[in-house]
Amino acid sequence: MSLRNDIENALARYALAYDDGDMDGVETSFGEQAVFTMRIGDGDLVGPLHGRDEIMGLFRGAHESQSDQRRHITTNVLVEEVDEKNVRSVSYLLITSAADGALTVLTTGKYEDEWTRTGGEWVLAKRHIALDLPY
Repeated sequence: MSLRNDIENALARYALAYDDGDMDGVETSFGEQAVFTMRIGDGDLVGPLHGRDEIMGLFRGAHESQSDQRRHITTNVLVEEVDEKNVRSVSYLLITSAADGALTVLTTGKYEDEWTRTGGEWVLAKRHIALDLPY
């Protein structure tokens, strides 16, 4: 497989795990020392959160508060190789919600990611999520 396919698969594994409620799967998407930040619209910066445990505290809490079925759709993936073990990617994000017989677009945004190759797998070393609107 190509580097692009590897990163697209890693993005898909993360989204599918989150949407299926597989928080252990989400956790394996992040490196042990990963850094996470997020900005929703023009709001304050969330983070930086340092390390898997801190990041997963946010993700587990967010997922537990959701009663709808979310889908994270990742598109327009741009991959830039830094070196053999480090890659940057930028991609668009569309989050939908299915609840009470209705499908709603919650928000759009962008992932700005840095990946590192660990044990043969690409894991997130750094992720910034920039959401266009609060939801």
